[in-house]
Amino acid sequence: MNKVVLIGRLTKDPELRFTPGAGTAVTTLTLAVDRYNTSTGQKEADFIPVVVWGKQAESTANYMSKGSLMAIGGRIQTRSYDAKDGTKRYVTEVVASEVQFLSKGAGNTASKDNGFGGGSEYGASSNNTFGGMNFEEDMTPVDDGDIPF
Repeated sequence: MNKVVLIGRLTKDPELRFTPGAGTAVTTLTLAVDRYNTSTGQKEADFIPVVVWGKQAESTANYMSKGSLMAIGGRIQTRSYDAKDGTKRYVTEVVASEVQFLSKGAGNTASKDNGFGGGSEYGASSNNTFGGMNFEEDMTPVDDGDIPF
């Protein structure tokens, strides 16, 4: 089973491109995902590269910006390619199948009806599942004030 769910903030504005030929939209972004280091007692971050395809890619690029909070559901993928200098490069990234906007981006003009079918002020996706698994049923909302770090 290869499933991943991440919540984090964008480290920079998403980059939207279109594939040659078919013109499929693809957005690349990096999520800063917090984790707690028990040995130092400090909050640290992992920087996770994410690829989003299709209409979700276009929406992400249009409505999210640096610092925006997002939830991503998808799978981990590894690949390699030959760089221009002749060296072999290896990449590990998350390929998103579900995207939820948890805060507005700086350029976000979405209102209560954001056109994504979510009806959320922040542009939630129309489907509350990640890869066919409904996590919303098992989750309890947490107030940030209750977290001890």
